[in-house]
Amino acid sequence: MFKHFFIAVICLTGLAPVLTAADQIEIDGITEPFKDVTLGLADPGIIHQQFFKEGDSAKEGDVLLELDTRLQELEVGRRKAVMEQDKVVLDSTRELFQGTKSVSKQDLTKAEAEYDVASAEYAIAVEQLADRRLVAPFSGNITEILLHPGAACAPYQSLVRLVDISRCYFVGHIDGVAASSLHLDEPVKITVAGGATVTAKICFISSTVDAASGLARIKAIFENADGKVRPGLAAKLTAE
Repeated sequence: MFKHFFIAVICLTGLAPVLTAADQIEIDGITEPFKDVTLGLADPGIIHQQFFKEGDSAKEGDVLLELDTRLQELEVGRRKAVMEQDKVVLDSTRELFQGTKSVSKQDLTKAEAEYDVASAEYAIAVEQLADRRLVAPFSGNITEILLHPGAACAPYQSLVRLVDISRCYFVGHIDGVAASSLHLDEPVKITVAGGATVTAKICFISSTVDAASGLARIKAIFENADGKVRPGLAAKLTAE
């Protein structure tokens, strides 16, 4: 595919490109985790409990940290009691309206409205309680916990960094002209600093070229369930 011409290998560090044989493309780049997020909470408060430590694995839905929830728990209990009482009133009003007609349609409509409002307020209280808990949005490894129990946190302050390294990306840049020789889903080889070699698949080729450098961004994805590759290491992509 690549006969009769040479491909420039572009190094992310900005060094001069190196020429390699025309039957293969080599691109220097770096490895990145499949997902990498720093989590926070919308509510301010005092961190009450920490359920994981740095280095632990967490599953999607696990509670990582929890703010003080005493007031929110009391409000949930209060709203639930009001809702249950309004449900009793609604059921008895409906029974009287349908059986003896001793209450008016207006009375039944009022009871239904009061129950609907109480149900909505209970649901809001439950959500406000849930908002006091920092929940893992996906399964991954906890690489950093920035605040611990007893510390005060502001809204949306960074609290926990969670990464998913079960899959990883290779990210690099290639000469814009040479990029047309590569294709999505094309199998490639990734050699990571330290000697690890994995098979990857091209998942992104930029549709634009940087006017200043003449480079296009490229990404390849590979499986890393065994954690053999530590994201952040330099790597080289080879396509034949």
